[in-house]
Amino acid sequence: MASNIKVKKYGAGCQPFTVLIEGNIGSGKTTFLNHFKQFEDQVCLITEPVDKWRNLQEFNLLSLMYSQPDKWAMPFQSYVNLTMLQSHTMQTDKPVKLMERSLYSSKYCFVENLYKSKLMEPAMYHILQEWYKFIEESIHIRADLIVYLRTSPDIVHKRIQKRARSEESSISLKYLQELHDLHENWLMANQGYNSKVIVLNADLDLEQIGTEYKRSENHIINAAFAQQQAVLVSPSKSHSLDD
Repeated sequence: MASNIKVKKYGAGCQPFTVLIEGNIGSGKTTFLNHFKQFEDQVCLITEPVDKWRNLQEFNLLSLMYSQPDKWAMPFQSYVNLTMLQSHTMQTDKPVKLMERSLYSSKYCFVENLYKSKLMEPAMYHILQEWYKFIEESIHIRADLIVYLRTSPDIVHKRIQKRARSEESSISLKYLQELHDLHENWLMANQGYNSKVIVLNADLDLEQIGTEYKRSENHIINAAFAQQQAVLVSPSKSHSLDD
């Protein structure tokens, strides 16, 4: 049943309240976005562009990256950057924009893990870092809030095994632990992000997780309404995650 929370009409000239949904593989990001379909008149839902990664001119880059990371990690992450940038810059007239993952998780978690695991050559890593630097300095990427779906690596490992996606068959518990540690370092230990992060217990099963999703509605829907009111009263320059 849809919530009673309502968002008033989006103010002219106001940018959408942008929320990044972050978490490990199997943490329930798509399920979280599905919860907000009840607000579809007010919320623009942008799923992770996995379909593009699975079919670029009939090449499954996701599968190639998992099967031969030493060869395909760099081209795959380059394409991830392009497709995620397309999501970041997608225009909407709705007051709230929810994105599944972002360029930031690509940079701080997935690329960092490939480099630390020596699956990406240093030169390749530094090329991607230059791209991130250019994007952050030259292209405005808005993020007002991050919802961190915090999970235990062993739980997401079991979920991945249960859903049995062909590309994910080689994902190990060790890999998930490494990604978990990088998410923790980025979103929990980094004081620069703490004010923009809400943490949900995504270890809960589907019967229980609804209460966590419900809790996030106030942070997203009401915060978006408050931002609209502030802009209407006193417009100010918008900010990015790195402000």
